[in-house]
Amino acid sequence: MRFSLLFFAFAFYTVSYTQEISGDELLNKAIEFHDPKGNWPTFKGGFQVTMETPNSSDRVSKIHLNLPRQEFVLDVVKENDSYAYLIEKDSCGISLNGSSKINEKDIKRLQLSCERGMMMKDYYTYLYGLPMKLKDPGTIVEPKVEKRTFKGKEYLVLKVNYSEGVGKDTWYFYFDPSTFAMEVYQFFHDETKNDGEYILLKGLENVHGINMPMSRAWYYNKDDKYLGTDTLSQN
Repeated sequence: MRFSLLFFAFAFYTVSYTQEISGDELLNKAIEFHDPKGNWPTFKGGFQVTMETPNSSDRVSKIHLNLPRQEFVLDVVKENDSYAYLIEKDSCGISLNGSSKINEKDIKRLQLSCERGMMMKDYYTYLYGLPMKLKDPGTIVEPKVEKRTFKGKEYLVLKVNYSEGVGKDTWYFYFDPSTFAMEVYQFFHDETKNDGEYILLKGLENVHGINMPMSRAWYYNKDDKYLGTDTLSQN
């Protein structure tokens, strides 16, 4: 009987706690899980991402980040092409198959530009810096935490918007209620249209002390159409 009362008390406390936890508290606990030693602000290191998409060959991207020096290096191999971006603060360099002399046909075919290089820098830094990147200026974290069931599992859900000039999409981040691991996220351009995508995360890879999701599978929100999978590995 005593055991039953203790179990009930613990269960009641757990439910009450998850109902009362604020958005900032949930984010802090998620960061504690994914970056327990606070390494992200001084991150210096590399990793590899293999992208598999239906009806297309794999794309292998090697990423190197040095956040204190604002350096980003991206080396991409797809079929017979090997191209690279080197970004240091506001400067940008591009090469194709080891040469910085690239003809217009290849520039258009591979969409090579410094603007795209900067976009890829933001893309990889954001996705592989989550949930720590949700502390960045311009990020608006909803104070109220939702409880949602997604794909048969219940999550604590954090809603995030961005101030003007930072971002336009609405994001939802789904965290395991017991470990606070990030397991799903989704975004909408216009939530009333159910557009955008959701991403299912599986596994963890410890990259320089940070627990990054090993696999990211992408789907459309509107019809669950599978788009592709990114698989993380160490360089």
